[in-house]
Amino acid sequence: MIDCTSVGAVATLWIARGSARNALPIAAWQALAERVADLADSDARVVLIASREPGIFSAGADIAEFAELRANPARRKVFRESLTAAVEGVARLPMPVIAAVDGGCFGAAVALALACDLLVAGDGARFAVPPARLGILYPPADVARLVAAVGRGQAARLLYTGDAIDADEARALGLAHHRAVDALSAAQALAARIAANAPAANRGLKLALDGAPGGETRFDAAFDSVELGEGLAAFCDRRPPEF
Repeated sequence: MIDCTSVGAVATLWIARGSARNALPIAAWQALAERVADLADSDARVVLIASREPGIFSAGADIAEFAELRANPARRKVFRESLTAAVEGVARLPMPVIAAVDGGCFGAAVALALACDLLVAGDGARFAVPPARLGILYPPADVARLVAAVGRGQAARLLYTGDAIDADEARALGLAHHRAVDALSAAQALAARIAANAPAANRGLKLALDGAPGGETRFDAAFDSVELGEGLAAFCDRRPPEF
C-alpha cells in the first residue's frame, strides 16, 4: 500500500491501494510513518507523495474500519496515533515535501497533503473534508493547517458542508500552490529544480518557514558553508539571463 522509490536526490512515497480507491487502513498509516522516519535520516533532498493509481490520490482513512472503531474504544487510540504519526512525520521531514494530487483527495488525505510544503493539483484533482457527513471530527492539528492554508471562513465552509472543490478553486483558496495539467510530471519537475539547489540551505529555509528557533545562528553559520563557496562559483560562471 505504501512504497518508496528514489531517483537521484528525489524520493517518492507512493500510495497504491486501487481496490479501495487508495483508502488507507491503520496498517497503511503505520507503514507510511515508518517510511517517513526512514526518509528523515536519508540523503534525499526532496520528497514527493503521489498515487500509483490513476484518477485518485487517496480516499483518506479506510471507512471499512470505522465499525471496529465504533465497537472498540481501544482501537480508536491506535487509529488516532497511527494517523498522527504519519501526518506529523511528513510535516517534520527536514527536506522540502511536495504532494502531487491528481484525482480525488478526501478526508485524511487532505490532512496528509496539507502536511507537505507544496501541493501541486492536476486537472482531475478534487478535494473534500467530509467528517461532518460521517458524524466524526477532524484532528485539531489538521484543522489548524487547513485554517492556515485557506483562512477560518473557508475552512469552516469546507468542514461544515463537506463539499468537494476542484483544482482551480483549491488553487484560488490557497489549498493548492501550483496548478498543472498533470500533477505528477509537474511535481517531478519542481522537485528536480529544488533538488538542484543547496540541500542544507533548503533545510534551513524550511526551518525558517516553520518558525523554528535559532534562525539568526543558522543564518550567520551559512556563510561558513561549503555550499556557499559552490554557489558563488556557479553564480560567477552563470550568464545573467539564466539566473
